[in-house]
Amino acid sequence: MLDTHARKYVQPTILSTAKLLLKAGLSANQVTWIAFIIGTSSGVWIYLDRPILAVCVLWFSGFLDAVDGTMARLTKPSPWGTVLDITFDRIVEISVIIGLALAFPDSQLPLLLLSVSIIVSMTIFLTVGAVSEKQGMKSFYYQAGLAERTEGFILFSLMILFSNYLTLITLLFFVIELYTALQRLLEAKKILQHKEREM
Repeated sequence: MLDTHARKYVQPTILSTAKLLLKAGLSANQVTWIAFIIGTSSGVWIYLDRPILAVCVLWFSGFLDAVDGTMARLTKPSPWGTVLDITFDRIVEISVIIGLALAFPDSQLPLLLLSVSIIVSMTIFLTVGAVSEKQGMKSFYYQAGLAERTEGFILFSLMILFSNYLTLITLLFFVIELYTALQRLLEAKKILQHKEREM
């Protein structure tokens, strides 16, 4: 939701950073790799009981993840860059969940449920993107929803910083992800039914 509706407020900063990195000679894919390496370290910092650092690197990687997309659009977007971007995003999320699961074994079941809900939601998201002919700012159709990447980062941050409430926050995240999956499934039905009527 925030990715869709609040992006315009931070886009000037993202754009200026993208131009600066391009001027420095970096490519969009190189920044994607940098964001990936920084982001996956979040799980390590969680396990090492450095929650503030874990949250900082998570958000910095998220910022770079937005910058690399803008860099690609300023140059020449590539399908390979899209594959890297989406894959690395999921691995960063997995690193956070694994770090939390190792550091807080009592919350492993809720974290497993959260992982399942993310898989379901992303399966719908990617499948609709593949079969839909609609396109937005990205190189594929981007389905908005209640839980987009920014909401995920907010909830991950709460999980990391307020570990005493980890199970409760994780279950809240789980419910929000399932709701988002349902939103996307219903939208997919409308899109594909409309497509069928046009054929």
